[in-house]
Amino acid sequence: MTRIKICGITRVEDGLACAHLGADAIGLVFYPPSPRAVSVAAAQAIVTALPPFVTTVALFVNPEIAEVETVLQTVRPDLLQFHGHETADFCRQFGVRYLKALPVRAGEGLVQSAAPYLDAAGLLLDTPTEAFGGCGKSFDWSLIPAEMASRCVLAGGLNATNVAAAIRQVRPWAVDVSSGVETDKKGIKDADKIAAFIKEVRNAGI
Repeated sequence: MTRIKICGITRVEDGLACAHLGADAIGLVFYPPSPRAVSVAAAQAIVTALPPFVTTVALFVNPEIAEVETVLQTVRPDLLQFHGHETADFCRQFGVRYLKALPVRAGEGLVQSAAPYLDAAGLLLDTPTEAFGGCGKSFDWSLIPAEMASRCVLAGGLNATNVAAAIRQVRPWAVDVSSGVETDKKGIKDADKIAAFIKEVRNAGI
């Protein structure tokens, strides 16, 4: 069964909607330039409100060590996600399982880019963007080698209209959505869109 992560959660009610509608994980963005960024206090409130067995993921972009340690000590996420240019040594130093985001570009060796991160819990494959994700645009899924599917968290422009096709083609371990389940305002989720997205993932039959 393909797992589902809803990223860019900024409100308690959105986190609860994700949980009750069947998401496996939520993402909390600790990158101040992002319109989906949350404060430590807001993240604590969201995590505290969640029911059991919902994985919490803290997302960073080229952070300082102290930033990550503060979130680990206060929010206590289950996983870290590094979405910038972090080295494997940087990612693994915290002793917490992590996801490493990699942009997928034609002509660039994805297998080679992933090689340093063999200890990562998974590789989040996303559309290249200067904003480090959340652009709402998909990429050419055929660029993903079949041997990477079992470690792949597929992101980038997914929504209820294309996620089933993406799953059938790539066969990823999980899918990640943010803008595809939002209202007109970035960072505010739409429960109906979340429900539709999750329904299409389940209907993909993988």
